[in-house]
Amino acid sequence: MHSHLSFQNPPALPHGVVAETLERAIGDRSHEPEAADALVGSALNDDDREFVEYWCVQVGTRAVSGSPLLGLAGLCLGHAARRFGHLDDEAVALAHSLAARAEVDPADVDGRALDGLDDVRSFLHLW
Repeated sequence: MHSHLSFQNPPALPHGVVAETLERAIGDRSHEPEAADALVGSALNDDDREFVEYWCVQVGTRAVSGSPLLGLAGLCLGHAARRFGHLDDEAVALAHSLAARAEVDPADVDGRALDGLDDVRSFLHLW
């Protein structure tokens, strides 16, 4: 019998659960794994663009340097750009900022922020 590793995208959770989970992780890094699932699930599956953007911006501006949530917030902004075809100016600026930080110091913001900015540029036609 062979065992295969499989990856499944997390589901979108109710908004109250997402908000509580992300707030908890911003204040206590031990909660980052469940926060990552909550953010990704929202970015990939929640149909409320403003909610997704709001939490990407909250995480991307409030998580501490070195938190994997920073790069993930940038990546999730890219997912939102792909899905919705629009991001507010604040979200676009954050995608640029996180990617710039990742280029300067990957220990501050991981490289997923660069992938997110590529998606933002591509799907919002910002070249």
